[in-house]
Amino acid sequence: MLFQSSIRKELARSFGATLVVLMTIVITIILIRTLGQASRGSVNPQDVMMIMGYSALGRLPIILTLSLFVAMVSTLSRMYRDSEMVVWFVSGRGLVFFLVPLFRFAWPVLLVITLMSLFVWPWSNQQAQDMKDRYEQRGDLDRIAPGQFQESSNGNRVFFIDRDTSGEKASNNVFIASTEKGKNSVTTASSGRIENVGNSQLLLLDNGQRLESEIGKSALKITEFGEYGSKAGDSPLLNGAYVPERSKWTRELLRQPTRGNQGELAWRVGMALAAINFVVIALA
Repeated sequence: MLFQSSIRKELARSFGATLVVLMTIVITIILIRTLGQASRGSVNPQDVMMIMGYSALGRLPIILTLSLFVAMVSTLSRMYRDSEMVVWFVSGRGLVFFLVPLFRFAWPVLLVITLMSLFVWPWSNQQAQDMKDRYEQRGDLDRIAPGQFQESSNGNRVFFIDRDTSGEKASNNVFIASTEKGKNSVTTASSGRIENVGNSQLLLLDNGQRLESEIGKSALKITEFGEYGSKAGDSPLLNGAYVPERSKWTRELLRQPTRGNQGELAWRVGMALAAINFVVIALA
């Protein structure tokens, strides 16, 4: 009893310290990577903390596996260094007897690793991917930031607004340059607002001017308006796009045994088996 309790207490202390250190390192790396994605426009800056949380949660099985391995190696190394192992060997406790306290300590962690690899890993990847997809599929008007020129997704239009009206889908000093159907046009307005009609976004401009010319011709058409409406694009809809294997549920991988799905399934099951192997390797 003393043999097992002394080992488990030291393993618990070492495991907790190792887990904190590894989590700090991983979260720092994820933070730097996520901020880089936000600066490139791949993710919404407001979703940085959420994406960080999902990424850290998905990597927790690997962190737990490494923490368990490092804790066991450091504990057994300390026992060898202090000649404590010699005492246990002389008492008739060989290396095989250490498997019982090691697995008795490790089995809750191994269970968590298995469940997270099979269920939490695909869920966290799915949530993070959905947030990225929603941000990438947002409408052209949703991409506009005050004081910046923003090109539309198809490259046919360039938008600029001076500033947003706080709390409303409206702005002041609107500028739109477009090339469509063989015509160039430049539209300016003192103010504008967005209205959603069905699956379309309408940009309604007030008190402005529109300059229109055909490509290759010198004729210029100037129109002044009190109110002008223009379809700015379709509202973003998440369609049934390709779903990466890492975001699929485990039961879906089993139902569709393609090469990609089998590889992902092998990774998830292998993570649980690797954690068990590390317990034995640490003892060796």
